[in-house]
Amino acid sequence: MSEENEWSEYAARLIADAGLRRSTPRQRVIELLAEQSCAITALQIDAALDGVGRATVYRAIEQLEELGLVHKVDLGGSAFGYEKLEPSGHHHHHIVCDDCGKVEPFEDEALEDAIHDIHRKGFKLETHEVTLHGHCADCS
Repeated sequence: MSEENEWSEYAARLIADAGLRRSTPRQRVIELLAEQSCAITALQIDAALDGVGRATVYRAIEQLEELGLVHKVDLGGSAFGYEKLEPSGHHHHHIVCDDCGKVEPFEDEALEDAIHDIHRKGFKLETHEVTLHGHCADCS
């Protein structure tokens, strides 16, 4: 089974467990998010899902976020992206170009190790997000 299908099925189970009905617009949002490798804005979701409606997209995202299926990524300024949370806990971080808004995912095992070592300083880490800002090669 592909990761996309796995996450979509996981989402369907959580939605059913929450007592929410299976709506076509929300399912379309789920399918689109499942295909993404990185954060996508609500406006990008709305544009990709012709006919769903912006209010419905925002409502679906809010429900998915409340269920722990997606999380909000601060892309700088007033821009936020949304991406699926993998049931396995596997995740990546983001590099954002402050000029053109391009978002690239990145992973760094040493960074993850350092973040998880924070407990030595007396903190219980619940979640974390690293977003680096700068200028991409095209904008430099």
